[in-house]
Parts: sequence; structure tokens; C-alpha cells
Amino acid sequence: MGRRFAELAFTPLVKQHQQAHGSRQMYERVERSGDAGDRLGPDEQAFIGQLDGFYMASVSETGWPYIQHRGGAKGFLRVLDPATIGFADLRGNKQYISLGNLENDNRVALFLMDYANQARLKILGRARVLEGTAEAARALDTLRVPGEKTPAERAIIIDVEAFDWNCQQHITPRYSEEELSEILAPMRTRLEQLEAENKRLRAANGI
Repeated sequence: MGRRFAELAFTPLVKQHQQAHGSRQMYERVERSGDAGDRLGPDEQAFIGQLDGFYMASVSETGWPYIQHRGGAKGFLRVLDPATIGFADLRGNKQYISLGNLENDNRVALFLMDYANQARLKILGRARVLEGTAEAARALDTLRVPGEKTPAERAIIIDVEAFDWNCQQHITPRYSEEELSEILAPMRTRLEQLEAENKRLRAANGI
């Protein structure tokens, strides 16, 4: 965890609970850290680039939190520079809850999950919605994934304020069809070899 994440997340009430439960001293050291933790490094950029989905939280005008899942082809969430990420917002169910929330308060929290490797990256940032302008068209040209058939309605750019990696504890491994295919490939190859060997032996023995 970098210093900036602690500055944003550790409010006075959070610190009171840390003190009561014995973790305040540890996190005070984080707050004195020389690492700001507000720029995405090579590890963070590589992690973001291989994901096909993430969760984005925003807050409504009435103070209610809302979490939306955004998905697409691998790499649809783009790292534009170490302090900026963005994605083409594809047409969905047309509720526009996140869009309305962002107009009121542009702060967002992202959860980026890699279930197969039990890894989780949290990002705090401020979102900018680009739609119906020349700037939006240029952004979509950069962010749109080739071959994507669903229309992109707007570009959403997120200025990164802070990030933090979570530990693996309590992340249940889950695998996509593509990941399972890769894991099972050696077993399929071995099975094909055994079937071919069995066929050869049966033929040799007239069976």
C-alpha cells in the first residue's frame, strides 16, 4: 500500500477502528512511507492489460453506493499512462446509474479481480465522461477494441488517485473457459497419446 491510498481511505473513524483492533501502528508506518502509490507501475499495468472485466463503485446523489460490472475483451481497460486508465463504455441495459452518479460525484473505486491467480487490485480515481464531442471520438478510437460488435456509447477516462494490492486470503480460485482450456491442454494431449497407443496395440494383437 502506498501513502496516497492511506490518505484517502483512512478517515478519522477508520483510524479509530484500527486503533481499537490493534492495526493502527502498522498503518501509521504506511502513512509515513516514501512511496506515494499514485502511479501505476509495470506490475499494475500488466495486470490491468490481461483482464476482461472489473467492478466500479460510485455514489448516487442520495448517498447510496452502487457497484457496476464492466466487461469486454481482454485488455479493454487501457492504461493510457501511469496516472490514467480508460475504457469504451459499451451499450448495456440503458439504466445509466453509474453515468448519473458520476455527473454528481466523479469519484470511483475499482476492484480488479484475477480469480485464477487469487489477485486483487483496488484503484481509487476520478472519472471523466467523454461523449458526443471530437475529443470523445478521438478517445474512442484509442480505447475501442478491434472486432467489438457492441456499440460504444462514450469513453470513460479515470485519473488514478491511488491503488492498493490485496492479499490472496479468501479469494476463491475461479477459471474462465479459456483458462481451463489452457490448464487441461496437457491432459488432453496425454489422453490422445494413450488412445493412439491403445489403438496401435489392439491392431497389433488383432483385436
